[in-house]
Amino acid sequence: MKLNTIKPAPGSKTAARRVGRGIGSGLGKTCGRGHKGQTSRKGGYHKTGFEGGQMPIHRRLPKGGFRSKLKASRAEVRLSELETLSGMECVTIADLISASIVPAGVEVVKVILSGKITKPISIKGIGVTVGARKAIESVGGKID
Repeated sequence: MKLNTIKPAPGSKTAARRVGRGIGSGLGKTCGRGHKGQTSRKGGYHKTGFEGGQMPIHRRLPKGGFRSKLKASRAEVRLSELETLSGMECVTIADLISASIVPAGVEVVKVILSGKITKPISIKGIGVTVGARKAIESVGGKID
């Protein structure tokens, strides 16, 4: 292989469109722009979403977000937060609310593996992730 014999890969180089070069070229007369209208003329354009003066759909439709109704009734508790309650016999959701670990009105609580726990603790009526379960049971805790 020599430098003077190297050629680009087939199809990688395409010829430029030669417009306005007669009827036989396929791009004569209107040069691929069609007949009349804004886009057929030089400098003609409209911005994205423009609908010819009609109120565009992104302005006609109302804006609206989403607020989950379940979010207020659910909470997560870290292992490090449970460490502060280790003196109790059996920890429930009511105990977590009274200790201000979760807000009032919470119905579902889940313990997640975040932080460390060193003292045994008993949990009742609270969900536990797999990693948190191992951590609690490894220090002698119970999950009911």
